Amino acid sequence: MFNISSGSAPQHALAAYGWDEGWDEEFTPYAGQGLLPGRIVRVDRGLCDVVTADGTIRADTEDVFSRDPMKVACTGDWAAVDTTPSDGPVVRALLSRRTAFVRSTSSKRSEGQVLAANVDHAVIAMSLSAELDLGRLERFVSLAWTSGAQPLVVLTKADLVDDTEHLLTDAEGAAPGVQVFVVSSATGEGLEVLAAVLAGTTSVLLGSSGAGKSTLTNALTGKDFQEVQAIRDSDGKGRHTTTTRDLLPLPGAGGGVLIDTPGLRGVGLWDADTGLSQAFSDIEGLAAECRFQDCSHSAEPGCAVLAALEDGSLTHRRLDSYRKLLRENAWIASRTDYRLRSEMRREWKQRSAAGREMYERKRGGGGGHRKVY
Repeated sequence: MFNISSGSAPQHALAAYGWDEGWDEEFTPYAGQGLLPGRIVRVDRGLCDVVTADGTIRADTEDVFSRDPMKVACTGDWAAVDTTPSDGPVVRALLSRRTAFVRSTSSKRSEGQVLAANVDHAVIAMSLSAELDLGRLERFVSLAWTSGAQPLVVLTKADLVDDTEHLLTDAEGAAPGVQVFVVSSATGEGLEVLAAVLAGTTSVLLGSSGAGKSTLTNALTGKDFQEVQAIRDSDGKGRHTTTTRDLLPLPGAGGGVLIDTPGLRGVGLWDADTGLSQAFSDIEGLAAECRFQDCSHSAEPGCAVLAALEDGSLTHRRLDSYRKLLRENAWIASRTDYRLRSEMRREWKQRSAAGREMYERKRGGGGGHRKVY
């Protein structure tokens, strides 16, 4: 039973949206101030829609607005709302986030952007109507693990493909330990199983434009919440039919909500060390078996990673993807960490010097400047 001191009725009314005893306990001080609990279902230019026990209200977020995009109110946040101001409700505070799906922004200041908060499942939609981009899938899975949510992969538009078995195998190989669903919103294939997994949880739906997210959202919610537009036959791409991040209720007694998002063109990593370790657990497991702890997996004897490449159990594509994402994550970190940035520059200079030295040695010393070892 919820804490009566913070008002049991409002919390029970929000149970379908994810309210539980933990949120109830954290909200107790705000309840004492006469504030109302609610979940943000949409944010739009400093205003937000908040679902409360009294229905959905429009509230100003000026009290919690911050120039730090990591602290700005976003879809999925739990809020403490003041309904007494004469000029309309105001969000006075946000409860602490249990999980947050964050990507890096294009800002030169290397800021992070929170796409959704307090999410249990990160549902990654990949369309089968175009070539499966496994590198992009690995990027999404890494971010999902980093967020603290459980990633799920949904291969959409299965009705457009004669044989999905090899595509399913490829997706499972790119997302070890992640459940992969093959679905069709047109025929209903796989939707019942997916809906059962999402019931009673908060899920965020992610993917590129044209991945079928809007159609999938409508199928899972049982309503035409999102407009659907046709994709181009030439490349499988579509326009961004979803323009905001909306938190939508799922049907059924189990409750649960789904956050639909606009198609994401750029998905930059943000502090993704943990996520990369989980997304590429197969490679990190191999690396742990290498003879040398500092093995670079390039030419060292006793390298388990190279052995896996040789016997075909690891593909060059996946190893290249892992290395690329590691470099990107390190670069993003260096833009905000002065010491790390200095270390990276020193390493680059050392590599450059070593490369020049090797070049000179191959040329025969470059006019008497060859080093003697």
